[in-house]
Amino acid sequence: MKIWIDLDNTPHVPFFKPIIRELEQRGYTIVLTARDAFQVCELATLFGLTYKKVGKHYGKNPFLKVLGLCWRSMQLLPFVSREKPMLGLSHGSRSQIFLCNLLRIPTVMIMDYEHAQTPLLLQPKWEVIPAALLNENVQCKNEERILSYEGIKEDVYAPEFKPDGSIVAELNLSDDDIVVTVRPPANEAHYHNPESDALFISFMARVCTTPRIKAILLPRNKLQETQIRNNWPQWFENTHVIIPKQAMNGLNLLWHSDLVVSGGGTMNREAAALGVPVYSIFRGKSGAVDRQLQDEGRLVLIENVEDVSNKIVLQRRSKEITPIGLNPQKVLYTIIGHVDAIMMKEYPLERNTKHSKSK
Repeated sequence: MKIWIDLDNTPHVPFFKPIIRELEQRGYTIVLTARDAFQVCELATLFGLTYKKVGKHYGKNPFLKVLGLCWRSMQLLPFVSREKPMLGLSHGSRSQIFLCNLLRIPTVMIMDYEHAQTPLLLQPKWEVIPAALLNENVQCKNEERILSYEGIKEDVYAPEFKPDGSIVAELNLSDDDIVVTVRPPANEAHYHNPESDALFISFMARVCTTPRIKAILLPRNKLQETQIRNNWPQWFENTHVIIPKQAMNGLNLLWHSDLVVSGGGTMNREAAALGVPVYSIFRGKSGAVDRQLQDEGRLVLIENVEDVSNKIVLQRRSKEITPIGLNPQKVLYTIIGHVDAIMMKEYPLERNTKHSKSK
């Protein structure tokens, strides 16, 4: 009973690690591939995962995106032919879904943003979504194949977080610093809105003129880091802004921060799961999960440059581990239960044989 998981983006690494553990404990064999994009491979290695590196990111050009998707699917073909997985599982890996659809391998896509563009050939057979999305337009057209869970996907792994204080010395932080983790907008994504860039630049200007602020800046890749350093060298003239030299445990960085300002969804929700004040400068179509977190007072949406000055509070916080959510461990086990049930429906004979042998 082999399941293939494709790690397509950086947040997929911490998300899938506990899922892999629980599936293996239930007798499944897990095989992993990882795209050489952002910090996926570096983080997967840091988390001790064994994976096959396949493909890369092809930038923001729409034509190259499509070409890269098809090419990576072909690059994955030898791996799939060798491993012969019975199910493809991902958090939105288009290359995996495309290839599995061609090979008639059932796919499960876990997703939490309803506005992603998904053409017909890239639609999964099964979909697992937060309950907040049940009234939204999701990719599966068959409602019986849409399964849900209460909470947010970050509740899968945030409860297992244990702080590591070595990060304080590693980043040269002091007790007097107000530490803010900053994630630039995803300027290569199809959903990118230039308004996010204006909010990012405005906030960084505020950081560099405010005493005691230490900003940990996390560019999405080397190209974005180079662009930022070339365009705004003044940000790096003192110790106000730090870019870590290597991939870091994201939850540990967030927990040691006083606030988070991010143009990306996952980091915002990770901060919310840990109870860290978080401000979203994402200006694409607002997702149902973010709107829910805003209604719950766990996230602040920054909508214009005036909000950067008026709504973002630069102050220290009491650093206690207080993950917020509806029985966070329940989210992990709900998702595992959905995958198990899907395998039962797709392969009833094999699943029954597996249980008989285990007895």
